[in-house]
Amino acid sequence: MTTNLLANELKLPCGAVIKNRIGKSAMSENMGTRDRKSNESLNKLYDRWAKGGTGLLITGNVMIDHTALGEPRNVVFEKGHIDENLKLWTKAGTQNNTHLWTQINHPGKQSPKYLSKTPVSPSAVAFKAPLSAMFNPPRALTEAEIYNLIERYAYAAKVSKDNGFTGVQIHGAHGYLVSQFLSPRHNIRTDQWGGTIENRMRFVSEIYKAMRKEVGPQFPLSIKLNSADFQKGGFTKEESMTVVQYLSEQGMDLIEISGGTYEAPVMTGKSVVVKDSTKLREAYFLDYCEDVRKVVKTPIMLTGGFRTADGMNEALATGSCDIIGLARSLAVNPEFSNDLLKGKNVESSVKPLTTGLKFLDNIVPLEIMWYTEQLKMIGRGENPQPNMSAMKCALGTIWNIGTQGFKKVRAKE
Repeated sequence: MTTNLLANELKLPCGAVIKNRIGKSAMSENMGTRDRKSNESLNKLYDRWAKGGTGLLITGNVMIDHTALGEPRNVVFEKGHIDENLKLWTKAGTQNNTHLWTQINHPGKQSPKYLSKTPVSPSAVAFKAPLSAMFNPPRALTEAEIYNLIERYAYAAKVSKDNGFTGVQIHGAHGYLVSQFLSPRHNIRTDQWGGTIENRMRFVSEIYKAMRKEVGPQFPLSIKLNSADFQKGGFTKEESMTVVQYLSEQGMDLIEISGGTYEAPVMTGKSVVVKDSTKLREAYFLDYCEDVRKVVKTPIMLTGGFRTADGMNEALATGSCDIIGLARSLAVNPEFSNDLLKGKNVESSVKPLTTGLKFLDNIVPLEIMWYTEQLKMIGRGENPQPNMSAMKCALGTIWNIGTQGFKKVRAKE
């Protein structure tokens, strides 16, 4: 590696400038207060990351409705909900000319049983086993409720801007509500919100327009989008390309590419089938990004699989993407970006997690929970523990969910 492209600035279509080409992709922290506000733990976590050199920090799930949560300690932005810590969070996360963006999300039917008795979704299509053990069957949203949700997304964008966040990302991937609307597997509506891809992407299009109206033309708006769902009858690569092209034409400032859902969790590296030549280039969805680059000029952030500075620089050099998305690497080493920017010969310590028991690996979202524990350590002012036992984490997750279920810790309906 002779030229470190990671240190280059990136100017977005709206005019905002990101100081380097490293972005922290969203990881759900599940670290808010019991009344769904931000706190000192999040301040400490993002202080550490801002000092770690990453140019763009994207928060974990910020939800738009306290009755629809992905995890019990999600932060929520909604009318009537005042969070006096927000400006302290943004002060910590925007140090060193760092961008801090909120990831705005709604789980749809991907809200655990102990949080949602009857979750909502585009259609009343329940998850199949084994996810049916985790999530209750949903009811279909009414059209009035859809318009209300669009307003909630826009309001969350306004709260973000008003409190010092420097951008917003719509979570349109990994099986959450926007992803559910895009997928013909989960969206079987026959009105203007379902059917053709043009109708299925209407929800995310209206969210973008409503957000843009609230924040203006010079505030970065982004989306995290699946390259595909990797499921029979799901959101396809061709449909994803259609959505990317449309949102690019509408004025989206950054498109982050990922892939998969909880049903097919390829975003964690599981079940990803790639060519040997692609494996050498590390990133899971690099081939897709190369195809997208041929049809859109919108900056692309590629997340998933990057481990070395050489792999990252090669992806930037070929123009396949404009920002390297890192997540788990920064959970186990918050200073990883500084090491990369200094040209050190470093490699991510991320590795596959297993309890050693296949049945346990299948029922516990180990990749999510193990890394969440790392974030909580940093939020307590401690260092992460890359060698923490996966079995200990899995058993702790089962215990916590069981205890919460027993106590009927669920969102109010």
